[in-house]
Amino acid sequence: MSFHKIPAGTRGSRPPSPNPVYRLLTRTMARYHRFRHDRFLGMDLVYLTTVGAKSGEERRVTVSRFPADDGGWLIVASMGGAIQHPGWYHNIAAHPDQVWAEVSGTKFHVTAEQLDGERRERAWQQITAEQPRYLGYQKKTDRLIPIIELRPRG
Repeated sequence: MSFHKIPAGTRGSRPPSPNPVYRLLTRTMARYHRFRHDRFLGMDLVYLTTVGAKSGEERRVTVSRFPADDGGWLIVASMGGAIQHPGWYHNIAAHPDQVWAEVSGTKFHVTAEQLDGERRERAWQQITAEQPRYLGYQKKTDRLIPIIELRPRG
């Protein structure tokens, strides 16, 4: 499977530094999300596990998920309108065959496909209709925000 990275932008917000306080906050928020049945700000969440593009170590993040047409999930590499893509996007690009998604307590080995053209546009319309905040993220940056479809394997 090929996965072509979209170029970073030239303007946008700066992502937070992954310092120890940020990592502690991230772990605390993950516990809170589980307590709230994997929902945050009205969005369903997925716990995404990837393999680091540089480190080769497993990395886990929590991202919003939206239903895909074929029973999978759509995730958006918005990072709040940052100038660059989130780390997990680079990890998927480097290791597209090593991606797992945990939904409702079940972990799935998934196929990750970056959407483009008409499929991306339809997905973007669906996502922004459900969560208009993504329109604000797009206004903050000039990069094309990637949309990834995750489908459980086998």
